[in-house]
This record gives sequence, C-alpha cells and structure tokens, in this order.
Amino acid sequence: MSESFDFIVVGSGSGGAVVATRLVEAGHSVALMEAGPSDRHLFIQAPAGSFMLAKTGHSTPHETVPQAHALGRRMYIPTGHTLGGGSSVNGMVYMRGQPEDYDHWRDLGNPGWGYDDVLPWFRRAEDNQRLAGLAHGQGGPLTVSDPTHRHALSRAFVLAAQQAGHAYNDDFNKGRGQGNTHGQQGVGFFQTTTKAGRRASTAAAYLSRVRGSERLAVRLNAPVTGLVLEGRRVRGVRVAGKGGGSEVLAARAGVVLSAGTFATPKLLMLSGIGPAEHLAGHGIPLAWDMPAVGQNLHDHLEVQLEARLKEPISLFGHDKGWRRYRHGLEWLLFRSGVLTSTIVESGGFFDLDGDGRPDMQIHVIPALSGDVDRVPARVHGISIDPGFLRPKSRGEVRLASADPFARPVIDPHFLEAPEDMETLLAGIACTRQIMAQPALADLIAEELLPGAAVTSRADLEAFVRGYAKTAYHPVGTCAMGQVTDHRLKVRGAENLWIADASVMPHIVSGNTNAPTIMIGERAADFIKADVA
Repeated sequence: MSESFDFIVVGSGSGGAVVATRLVEAGHSVALMEAGPSDRHLFIQAPAGSFMLAKTGHSTPHETVPQAHALGRRMYIPTGHTLGGGSSVNGMVYMRGQPEDYDHWRDLGNPGWGYDDVLPWFRRAEDNQRLAGLAHGQGGPLTVSDPTHRHALSRAFVLAAQQAGHAYNDDFNKGRGQGNTHGQQGVGFFQTTTKAGRRASTAAAYLSRVRGSERLAVRLNAPVTGLVLEGRRVRGVRVAGKGGGSEVLAARAGVVLSAGTFATPKLLMLSGIGPAEHLAGHGIPLAWDMPAVGQNLHDHLEVQLEARLKEPISLFGHDKGWRRYRHGLEWLLFRSGVLTSTIVESGGFFDLDGDGRPDMQIHVIPALSGDVDRVPARVHGISIDPGFLRPKSRGEVRLASADPFARPVIDPHFLEAPEDMETLLAGIACTRQIMAQPALADLIAEELLPGAAVTSRADLEAFVRGYAKTAYHPVGTCAMGQVTDHRLKVRGAENLWIADASVMPHIVSGNTNAPTIMIGERAADFIKADVA
C-alpha cells in the first residue's frame, strides 16, 4: 500500500466533501478521492453556467436502458464528475423536503431520522442570509441566499400562480405548517446555495475550510475501482493509475463511500458486496451476500410545458455574441447580472390529490430548455416543468461487467406505477391553469409542448411517455435499513459507511442536495463516535 490515512472518502460531492471536512476538523487524516477534474471552471462558479456544463467533462450523462413505459426511450440522468460532485453542477435550489419524509424514514425502522431529529443538522450546516428562527441556522458552512437576479418570466409565473388561487410562500423550508396549511405549499422564489453571486458547492462551502490542512489529501482524476477487504474489514481502496496500473491506499480507521446513487452500489458490487447470483454471473468473488445493493432506485420525473413568447424577453441568445461577453464581464468584475442567476429562480409546491400534503413541484425556466438528447426550438419561450414528488415506481442498478470502467446498467422502471402517470397528468392540468392567467397569458403567443390541441387523456399520456425527463434526483440504491444501519454503516462491515443520496430509503419531496449535505453531517458524527 503506497500511502496510509485514517479515513478514505470516495467521492467529493454533496455528502463526501462534508464528511471529509468534518473528519479533518476532528483531527483525522483523510484522503478524498474524486474521479473527475477540478471545479475551477467559469460555468461551475457562475451560477447560470450550470446549463452549459454538459459538454465540459464535469458531469457524466448516465443513460438508462430503454424504458418500457416511456415508449422504449433511453433517458439521461447526469451526475457530477468534478470536485464538489453534484453540488458543483446542480441547479442550486435549497430544498429540504417535507417533515413527513423524514418521519417516514424513522417509521421504516431507522431511529433518529425523524424530522425533529434531523433538523439540528440542517441548521448546523446552514448560513441563511434572510431567514432565522427555529427552522433555520446562521454561521454554518453552507450559504443559503436569495439571488439578486429575478427574471421577468420568473416573476410572471409567481404572479400567475397567485392569480390561479395558489398562495405565495416566502419560505419553502419552514417545516411544519400551521392549521390546514402545509409549510411547503404555495409558490414563490427558491432560496439557493449561492454566496455573493457565486455557487456555494460543498467544495466551496466545506472543503475550503480545510484545504490548507496537512491532514487532507485531495486526489483529483483518481477513480476508485474497488475496496480492499480482509474479512468484514476494509483495509483500503484500489485507485486507477494514469498509465493503466493501479495503487492501493490504506485506511487505518475506515472508508466512506460517497460516490453517488449509481457509483456507490457499483463499487460495492465490484468489491463482492451485493446480490450473490448477480456477482457470480460476472465472475466476481463474493465477500458477503447483500441482495438489496442496487435495488430501490427511484427519481423525480417531470414534463416540460413549453410556450413561445410574443416578445423576445427570454434568455434565448444570451449565451451568444456580444451579450455573452457583456454578461461574462459583469460577473467577473462585479459578481452581478444574469450569470448570478440559478436560472430556475421560481416555482412551487401543489397538493393535487387533496390530502393536505404537496405531491407536485414546478420548476420554471425563463427559456426553452429541452433535454440532454433534445434540442429546444430556437425561439423565445418559457419552460414550466411539473413533476411528482413521491414516485411509486422502483428500479435497480446492476453491473454491466466486472470492468470497473464500464458504465452500470441503470433501469429505473420509470412510469411503471400507474400513480406516477396520474400525478403528471394532474400536474399538466395545474400548469395549464396557471399559464392561462393574465400574468402569463399576456406574454404567451402559443403553447408548443404538448400543444393546445393535445387535450384527450390518450394524447396527454402519449406526451408524458414521449417527453418525461428526470429532475436529476436519483436515490435509494443503498437504502438505510437495508444496506446500511441507521448509523449509515454498511451492514456486516466493521468500518465501512455510506454518506450520499443512495441511503435515502424514500426520496424526499423536493430537491436532494440539501438533504444529502445533512446526511453527510450526520454520517461524520456517527463515524467520529464509532472510532472514538
């Protein structure tokens, strides 16, 4: 073994950077392994650049197998491939989900994971620039702020939604509602993980606190290909070398997997921890049988309703010509202007089934955004994306082969559960009602997708199956209570923990970055206590 550390953390994203930082602050030596490059890129640091990151090598566009309930389409789920992981490439929306999400985790047999249990860790992580009180924190590493830029179309949506009868909400993360009002319900502007016009990734918010420490070694472009096991104890990790060879780093106290919902189960299976029959099929020696590894994959799906505008007021064309240079200079010199926008500035949460708890979220984009494999129309427009919050469909992640560089086989079984289709259809109806209100109707020339003529249930179902896309929130493949215990230690292992979105037994009702940071905070505390 070439080098030795107290801990090795695999993956530098929303969970991994947090764990590494907290362990270093506690006096431990840590090797933080990141398969991707540095985050020193304008499109990462300037919030609006997130929509231009796809071709920079800082994200991995994972492709699903053909989806039987989505017209056989392969769908794309990009994940972070850079320092800071998903927190360096995401839309920066700060959203915790609903208290009921965490109470459900607790009730599944994970003590200490109810909302009241996890709230102190959300608050400890947070440095909210506007909100205080029992629900929010100040002084934590993660800056949560209100971006200074608000596009006219983002404002128009918020007004139109109120005209349609939906309440304005100035804090989607207030927690428990009062009376008959759910705390998350309503429309408004999202708070974001940004600071003074820059992205506040976990690399910027957490790792920057310890980057100068001699106890931290950050390895970039260093893909981990497997764990070194001795019985049920992890002795280290294998890391691919630049010349085709490999080296082994030793972990004296343990290893933390924070490689994400796809790569974490893949690493476990490559190391012989997973479903015995599946591993035998790839000739991988079994360390111990864990059938739940790679199961329970689920994600938020949404559909894009797109409309062409009467006037050229969207963001179309702002990344070209003289405007591109003007925006770049404004951001570089003053940290102001369009590039400080997260683009997804407004949206809301809606109770469509009438049970008193929102089951649908809308993201608003002041341009036509398309998808990874779909180029949008080259006109001025607006995209309004309703998506379900609590999917019923469940899929899996499997190995394609024993080759550590082969992409995993991803089959989410999207839209397999009929309830998922029903929520998206209800979301389309809700969105169209909002688009018909004066604040938006006066700006819209025509509906492009699905198109005003698409009104029958059969045609709307066909639209959903043909155009539904993920919100890039995959979770659940190493679920707490199945693959890990409630202290995030892998079941049967002596010194192996997981700290990423793969441990979520059920997805949260909202964006997943903030909950994953909370998971990283809790994992660090569990680990420190375990090795004390």
